[in-house]
Amino acid sequence: MYQITTLKNSASQQLVHDVVLHPLKVNADPRGTLTETLKTTWEDVYNPQDMPFTQMYYSVTKPETARDIDHWHFHPGGQQDRFGVISGDIVVGIYDNRDDSPTKGTLNLFAMGQSQGPEGQYLLVVPKRTYHGYVVVSDSDAIMFNYPSRLYDPAQEHRLLFADYQLSDGTVFNWQKVVAAYKEI
Repeated sequence: MYQITTLKNSASQQLVHDVVLHPLKVNADPRGTLTETLKTTWEDVYNPQDMPFTQMYYSVTKPETARDIDHWHFHPGGQQDRFGVISGDIVVGIYDNRDDSPTKGTLNLFAMGQSQGPEGQYLLVVPKRTYHGYVVVSDSDAIMFNYPSRLYDPAQEHRLLFADYQLSDGTVFNWQKVVAAYKEI
């Protein structure tokens, strides 16, 4: 039922309107890697008017843990998140419930992280006013970073219970089904 999108297969998927997947260049040598994660010249993920840089944070999340097991994150004021993964693997869920969107009712699940090699390293733009969250699918902790387009404001960080916002097919979103689908790719 749940289809996992990777950077490799993203061109063949219907993506939620305004989702951006920006590949990161991983520079590797015998000493390790260096990866650029945000530049002001990347116009698809940065511009001072609509997608400014305001802050950066990272989170460390335990294996098979979702950030909010039964709730979507939602920013009613229009904040956009720019997610990337430093270590481990996650699946980010984005559900488009915007009335004015051409992809209303679309659910995307994006696999990001180390196990996909350099193609797992990309910046994912979570569009304004979409429901979103993520779950760790690696056997180790995952380190996810974010460059939100607005400074943190607790009044703009809403949690919406999955059961109160059914998917377009009438089902309720479930992270355990996402983990199971990830294990099949």
